[in-house]
Amino acid sequence: MIAIGQNQLRLFLKPYGALFRIRFVNSLQYRAAAISGMVTQFVWGMMLILAFIAFYREDPAAFPMTFEQTVAYIWLQQSFGWLFFVWLFDYSIFESIESGNISYEMVRPMDLYSRWFVQNAAWRIANCLLRAVPLLIIALMLPVQLRLILPADLVQMGLFLLSMILAFGVVLAFSMLIYISTFFTLNSMGVRIFVATAVDFLAGGYIPIPFFPDAVRQAVEWSPFGSMMNAPFIIFGGSAAGVDAVRVMLLQLFWLIVLLVIGRICMRTALRRVIAQGG
Repeated sequence: MIAIGQNQLRLFLKPYGALFRIRFVNSLQYRAAAISGMVTQFVWGMMLILAFIAFYREDPAAFPMTFEQTVAYIWLQQSFGWLFFVWLFDYSIFESIESGNISYEMVRPMDLYSRWFVQNAAWRIANCLLRAVPLLIIALMLPVQLRLILPADLVQMGLFLLSMILAFGVVLAFSMLIYISTFFTLNSMGVRIFVATAVDFLAGGYIPIPFFPDAVRQAVEWSPFGSMMNAPFIIFGGSAAGVDAVRVMLLQLFWLIVLLVIGRICMRTALRRVIAQGG
């Protein structure tokens, strides 16, 4: 019985694994764009760090994070932005909905929500790897004041990596809601513009969430946005350690489950409304 169940699970997951590999390999082909993107992210990261140096020189005690923690946050943000920035969308999904090609995807013997989830994950991971590896190497070799300093505690590093996985899942699950919203609108542009300006700000994409005013910070930290890039980055820097880190990851797991459930309900509702015209 166990062997039969394992075989059925393997057969179920096999097409999604193949889809992940195809999308991943295809995304790795855009090396020139990745190089230019990496250079842009490095320059932008340096500009942010130099700006924070000016602020920290005035009164370091006025900030909720040490300068080293802020530098680490910035380099991680620039390196792993392709995993966590919500505004980075796979436009092929929007196109398939708005053009009506969604009808072809609906007849494939694959769950559409899972298909898009895996496709988006592979696309983001491939683009992230092309940029993150060289950028992290450079950040680790910079002068001390500008350098990314790794945690000395292996447990902290392990918690950071686990939190990264959970944060990535939360971002993917939230992005799925944006894709699904296209079923209910005439054009996805408005939703995308709102997400680009509001969600990434609340997720710590412009300034770290610990820098927010206390009332706003607490509300954002308990929202799904606080469980995105902010969570693993503050664990990496040591702002959340031990019990606090575990609490942060439990909140991430909670939002991941909630967003997945909401996404599947919305997808089921949306697919019942789909009407494909023509032939």
